[in-house]
Amino acid sequence: MADLPVIDLTGLRDGTDAPGVARRIDDACRRVGFFVVRGHGVDPAVPRRLDALGRAFFALPDDEKAAIAMARGGPAWRGWFPLGGELTAGEADGKEGLYLGEHLGPEDPRVVAGWPLHGPNLYPQRPAGLADAVRAYLDAVTPLGHLVLRGMARGLGLDPDWFARHLTAEPLVMLRLFHYPPVPAGDDRWSVGEHTDYGLVTLLWQDDAGGLEVRGPDGWQAVPPEPDAFVVNLGDMLERMTAGAYRSTPHRVRNASGADRLSIPLFLDPALDADVRPVPGLAPDRPADDEDDDERWDGRSVHGWSGTYGDYLVAKVRRVFPALGDAVLDGEVAGGAGPVAAG
Repeated sequence: MADLPVIDLTGLRDGTDAPGVARRIDDACRRVGFFVVRGHGVDPAVPRRLDALGRAFFALPDDEKAAIAMARGGPAWRGWFPLGGELTAGEADGKEGLYLGEHLGPEDPRVVAGWPLHGPNLYPQRPAGLADAVRAYLDAVTPLGHLVLRGMARGLGLDPDWFARHLTAEPLVMLRLFHYPPVPAGDDRWSVGEHTDYGLVTLLWQDDAGGLEVRGPDGWQAVPPEPDAFVVNLGDMLERMTAGAYRSTPHRVRNASGADRLSIPLFLDPALDADVRPVPGLAPDRPADDEDDDERWDGRSVHGWSGTYGDYLVAKVRRVFPALGDAVLDGEVAGGAGPVAAG
């Protein structure tokens, strides 16, 4: 796999070259499933501020961070988990994290209905300003995700608002702050093992530590950090919807930089009750009834599955946090609500 495609979104944002940018996005989705975007319109100060406050949070003692542990987030699936608390393919990750998302109050119909992964964020008492920085990041980067989906829709020969009408009128928006301590020299463990993302698109801001790799036809390739750019990758639902024409590419992380690494992925996914069906008029790239995929990292094909996105996502979540998933998603919420900001 050659260097990842780098795409300037300016022509898509201002309409001066929407067809050309859409073609470049479509080509990247078909060949690689990963690309880098410039000209995205996000003020660089927004991710830089969240990065700084995220580092301040992760530098706190674990017992202080545990005041907003994920068990206290309930079905909303928000809060902090410690180093090794998340699993990938059954192996503990070498990272800690803070799970966040679109802040939904108790009056939101999805919260009233008891939908998992919907609800309020949990924020710590310090550092001050973290809640504001999260809101600013969501407000800036979520529209970028919708812009990328409009480009994909054009590339697929669909109406630019096709995804918005069918899947993302009320999307599931999840945000993560991940802290990766450096892996000691000579240690061959991965900070995060090989995996794919679950939904539509992931928009990743990463610091300058490096360590992200993607798997292409010719093997694994590093994704070097690029200042003020976002890395975009596709989730399993896009591969399923396009019958394999678009790639949900496996990736992994090893932080061998000798310094702490911080990354901020935003996941723009279908609504939880969305029935994820193939894109109309697209010739399949593989059999639609393929139920076994030995090439995938988890051996589970996305093409033999059917149902709502919630069905798919909740099953995945249970494997990532098995003990917590069983307790929280089955209604046995531990600890009650933690410190919750106003949104």
